[in-house]
Amino acid sequence: MSESAARESSGTHPNSGLGDSTRAVRAGLPEPVKHEPALPGPVFAAHYHLPGAPTGPYTYGRDENPTWTLLERAIGELEAPDQDGVATLVFASGMAAVSSVLFSQLRTGDTVVMPGDGYQALPLVGAQLEAYGIEVRTAPTGGDTQLDVLDGARLLWIETPSNPGLDVCDVRRLAAAAHTRGCLVAVDNTLATPLGQRPLELGADFSVASGTKQLTGHGDVLLGYVTGADASAMDAVRRWRKIAGAIPGPMEAWLAHRSIATLPLRVERQDTTALTLAEALRGRPEVTGLRYPGLPDDPSHKIASQQMRRYGCVVSFVLPTRARADRFLGALRLVDDATSFGGVRSTAERRGRWGGDAVPEGFIRFSVGAEDPEDLVADVLRALEESTD
Repeated sequence: MSESAARESSGTHPNSGLGDSTRAVRAGLPEPVKHEPALPGPVFAAHYHLPGAPTGPYTYGRDENPTWTLLERAIGELEAPDQDGVATLVFASGMAAVSSVLFSQLRTGDTVVMPGDGYQALPLVGAQLEAYGIEVRTAPTGGDTQLDVLDGARLLWIETPSNPGLDVCDVRRLAAAAHTRGCLVAVDNTLATPLGQRPLELGADFSVASGTKQLTGHGDVLLGYVTGADASAMDAVRRWRKIAGAIPGPMEAWLAHRSIATLPLRVERQDTTALTLAEALRGRPEVTGLRYPGLPDDPSHKIASQQMRRYGCVVSFVLPTRARADRFLGALRLVDDATSFGGVRSTAERRGRWGGDAVPEGFIRFSVGAEDPEDLVADVLRALEESTD
């Protein structure tokens, strides 16, 4: 029996008890083989040699790929370290992962509870669910208000921190209440990453995320994933992936796995700098609605501190007008005016330009990168000064 097989048989974990950085650099790696790379290159295969009965780990390129297997193992080790029976599935994008849970777990006549202040594509998904005869209820993230509309629901969808408003809800409380009512719980963990929050440990059935963001962190990969502990529920997610064909390319999967090794380094720099930036913005008279869960006076700080180990790399705030916000973004020199978040290069945008978020015209979503904190803060403060009327 191989060393890895022996570990699986005994129920022990190869990275049991390790710190985040130690775990991340070894996550998902196969057993060392002489003259072979530590992380094998991407496997490009539409089909595999398969004589006789169609059994075994790899049968067809839409169903399985060795590069996915290693990445899924790596993500699972971060999302649920030392936890047996957890499965992870990777997808072509974050929305593919989101859709896989919603459409695999819900049927006509079911009810789903979703955040009313979540990611702007959720209303599009909600409209499609309603077209299939599924009732969609919404409530804001803050104050755990989803509890008020939970009765009779089949699935509770939580997004915490919410995007882009950065509200936080009590995952333990919501998950316990949902399970009492026979309701499944899925948590969008994109903003927190598994280094900031582990939804399965907080009672969720699914942890779902866009790997496009901080998990991969370089703005060059579209990816999503679902991690869950219930075998039957995850089998349904896997079946949905097979039917929809929402699979990642092997190169994207390999790039994502390679990037996970530096996740703790990036998270530490980005999240620390995000707090520094938020503190610098506190005293600015033109800045209102400043939100960052790591600020001690943020409305979400108390709950966030009880369930998050890190507070994320996104800061949000409001400038007085749309014109002022546009001038501010144009004056930045070290920050790209771009959508998405979590990359090593700082980005910011006037979120209202998309029209899908209930935010003021001057609302800014700022994603802190890996630049030197003093350089980034100086650039932001200078841009604020230069953008005055």
